[in-house]
Amino acid sequence: MTISNRLREQVRKRANSLCEYCHSSERISSVRFTIDHIHPQSLGGADDFDNLALACSRCNQRRYNFMNGKDTQTDLIAALFNPRQQVWGEHFAWSADKVRLLGTTPTGRATCDRLDVNDDRYKGEHPITEARALWLSVGWHPPKDDPIQTAA
Repeated sequence: MTISNRLREQVRKRANSLCEYCHSSERISSVRFTIDHIHPQSLGGADDFDNLALACSRCNQRRYNFMNGKDTQTDLIAALFNPRQQVWGEHFAWSADKVRLLGTTPTGRATCDRLDVNDDRYKGEHPITEARALWLSVGWHPPKDDPIQTAA
């Protein structure tokens, strides 16, 4: 089934134009964010409003059809963050310099790792953290409506 433009706009509005995983703002992106199926269609997920999330293309591509990831602290498998059932600020915090997204729970850490939200897999290159630093310098990051927390 195709997701209607009306439903896409409802998802976008509910997310306040933020990627529901990394909290990047669609307003400073050169491309519209995608609609992600929290429970992937390939695994039986539906096009229902409650199964849809706004996702930047980076997060959407890396999440693919995964529902679990590895908690980097315990090496155990943990469910990925579900924006319909969980509160973002309970699983994530910004680093002190606000350019790295940190998982604060097994779910948060597994999500950060699976989605590679800080580009840690690229040796010596961290384009997303460099972009966040630039956005921070002009007041675009973190988004004003973000539950701004920083890790100790």
